[in-house]
Amino acid sequence: MFTLSQIEHDLPMPPHLLSRPLPDAIKTELERLFLDKVIANLGLCVSVYDIRSIEGGSIHPGEGCSTYKVSFRLLMFKPFNGEVLVGRIIGYDDKGLQVSLDFFSDISIPGHLMQFGTVRGPDGRWMLKTEDGDELYLDLDDEIRFLVSSTKYPPIPIDQKEDDPPFAPMQIVGSIKGDGLGLLAWWAADEEEGEEAAEQEQ
Repeated sequence: MFTLSQIEHDLPMPPHLLSRPLPDAIKTELERLFLDKVIANLGLCVSVYDIRSIEGGSIHPGEGCSTYKVSFRLLMFKPFNGEVLVGRIIGYDDKGLQVSLDFFSDISIPGHLMQFGTVRGPDGRWMLKTEDGDELYLDLDDEIRFLVSSTKYPPIPIDQKEDDPPFAPMQIVGSIKGDGLGLLAWWAADEEEGEEAAEQEQ
């Protein structure tokens, strides 16, 4: 789910930071530039992991700050396809579910990637109709285990209308079509039985 990405960047340093030790000042500026930002094909930056090297400190003509060539590593949130994550349902519509991991919320689970027998109920909520005739609703704030189907990095829209949803630079599409996927509550009893059976065998 998390990876380290090494980056080289020509970093102009604001003069007000130069009174601090150089590594601390550079880390502060890197965090301002990259923390909580999405880098296409790399993922969401959750921290500046370390600084590998610092070179330069030259002042370019017409600029009032010194520029350093910095090599550093960022800790990125970038789940791989097929990875299983646990999130929380924060919304639903006719297309499917919206899920949050608390620090990242641009996750959708479309209807065609839900368990067989999942339909929308009369009140708009999605529900799983079981073979026994039970109706298991997927409610807001329910914890849900899903498989990462794909991760997209759409281009920034040139013209965005007022009623368009906010632009999401990183979008994860999830699936709950498979054994063990879906609401944690669905599988809790089976998992407890499995643990009890394992203890008895020991």
